[in-house]
Amino acid sequence: MTILVVMDVYVPSRISAALLMRDFVLELREQGHTPVVLVPSEGLDKPVLVEVLDGTPVIRVAAPRTKDVGKVRRALAEWWLPRALLRGLARSPYANQVWDGVVWYSPTIFLAPLVQSIKQRHGCRSYLILRDLFPDWALDAGVLRDGPIYRYFKRVERAQYTVADVIGVQTPANAPLVRRDAPADTPIEVLNNWMAKPAPGPGSIALADGPLAGRTIFAYTGNMGAAQGMDALLDLAVSLRDRRDIGFLFVGRGTDLPVLKSRASSLELDNVHFIDEVDSAKIPGLLAQCHVGLIALDPRHRTHNIPGKLITYLHAGLPVLARINPGNDLQALIDGEDIGFVVAGDDPEALRRHALALADDAPLRSRQGEKGREVAVRWFSPQAAASQVVRGLRA
Repeated sequence: MTILVVMDVYVPSRISAALLMRDFVLELREQGHTPVVLVPSEGLDKPVLVEVLDGTPVIRVAAPRTKDVGKVRRALAEWWLPRALLRGLARSPYANQVWDGVVWYSPTIFLAPLVQSIKQRHGCRSYLILRDLFPDWALDAGVLRDGPIYRYFKRVERAQYTVADVIGVQTPANAPLVRRDAPADTPIEVLNNWMAKPAPGPGSIALADGPLAGRTIFAYTGNMGAAQGMDALLDLAVSLRDRRDIGFLFVGRGTDLPVLKSRASSLELDNVHFIDEVDSAKIPGLLAQCHVGLIALDPRHRTHNIPGKLITYLHAGLPVLARINPGNDLQALIDGEDIGFVVAGDDPEALRRHALALADDAPLRSRQGEKGREVAVRWFSPQAAASQVVRGLRA
């Protein structure tokens, strides 16, 4: 099959969605398909740039920036996004390509006009890879209020469900939430997140040369924004500041990062170290020097999420310590597979107790870390994800 794969970010971006979709596209090629990636790109000096990455054509289209900008500017840029991508595709060497299927990744929720246009022109099926339920999570987290703006985003969300022939959600509990807004005859299935086992890259950052040298290191990698509720992890670091053998490493980017850095500095925390977003090839080497992987989801969420960083930690052989929203399917996975500890809701004392258990018991960390490696292969393989999506396109 010749498959158009559309998203709002792709490698060389270090955002987890870009890495997730790179592994997906590589697996499509491994299975004998011909994927072509369509993605916006800020700062291009031409309307369209076509390059080949890992043997796959990538059509980059000039478009306004949608990451790390104000809410109004982001909303306008994302509204324009499908129009910019359609125009860029028409100007590219693939303007007359016949597509056998179109796959798109959400977030963003604004790509329905593009998908609808492709389907109408080529008579092909579409598969929506749905990774979070915006705007509902934003309402739960207090980022949005129940008003005209929220209702507008709900209309946009429903539009993308309408053009999907199959919707793949992250967890079983998300399926009924999506069902409320999707057409009654649209299949909704669980499509687990995935990630290929990463190969260690050269030149990883040496933590032995930094302020956390010699400590048991709890590491967080990825986005630090409103959806995560990162204050809980910094509070944990504050509560353990007297444990000179424990350290906290935060690696990544996000809207809350400046606030976290400022607070850590004002509290003079010497057990916390921040590293800006790094090349994904350096993450395995960085995590190899750590001992526990941290996950944070704001407990006000009512939707469910299995973050890509979980799979990264599992491949690295790290047990996880997660603070999540009550009822999240992630709790059953972590507890059931015995790959770490979970605190569902706002319970700082329980989070501290679990952190101490992991810090003080190296055999426990080793056992849970090895189980995590097995889970990563069994549950979260790109091979399974690509095969499932192709089945949906061929149905």
